Amino acid sequence: MNDARGQYQGNLQYAVDIALCIDATGSMHPVLDTVKSSALQFHQRLDDVMAKKGKSISQLRLKVIAFRDFGDDPSDAIEETDFLHLPAQAEEFERFVSGIDAGGGGDIPESGLEALALAINSPWETGLDRRRHVIVMFTDAPAHALGTVGADASTYPAHIPRSMDDLFEQWGYARSQTSVMEQSAKRLVLFAPEEAPWSDPIAEEWDLTLHFASKAGEGLEEFEMDEIIETIANSL
Repeated sequence: MNDARGQYQGNLQYAVDIALCIDATGSMHPVLDTVKSSALQFHQRLDDVMAKKGKSISQLRLKVIAFRDFGDDPSDAIEETDFLHLPAQAEEFERFVSGIDAGGGGDIPESGLEALALAINSPWETGLDRRRHVIVMFTDAPAHALGTVGADASTYPAHIPRSMDDLFEQWGYARSQTSVMEQSAKRLVLFAPEEAPWSDPIAEEWDLTLHFASKAGEGLEEFEMDEIIETIANSL
């Protein structure tokens, strides 16, 4: 067998889960359009980069969490998929991402921490031999504090932390007993501005985190998909 499942059964190397947290407010048109146009190619391009590094992915699952601002419109502040197997569910992945419209957002801070909390608490793969659990945050804005803006809305996630301290406990650290993520598997990649909370405390205090600064309010035009895929591959 030459498909991903057959590769796993014969010689497992990496089982990779990636949660993409995408700011879907108006200034993010460039990166959203790039993700849309690259949806069907994502698996192959990541696979090619991994092959150059002498590695292969036996199972790849992608989850998308699109976020805006609970303070602007709680009804569409969060849209998300389950984990989707690629390439088998590439069309479903493309269909979801293509349906995301970049718009709204209200004030400058957005609900990025709610998206990050949902990603951290995702149903990550636990049963395979070698695992990588990667969260990638794409945003050009700071974030509202957890549990403040829109927390009384019916659409606000009910089972996420209400403070940065509690979210940090869920992310965990070396020898942490409270982490909901596997320490050896997890990675966080931030394409985010040098503003709170992305630069302080997350980029400075959270372990296994890579931060690439974007310009606040100007989208992420400077980040090409090839660079994003290379960064994800280097985190594996």
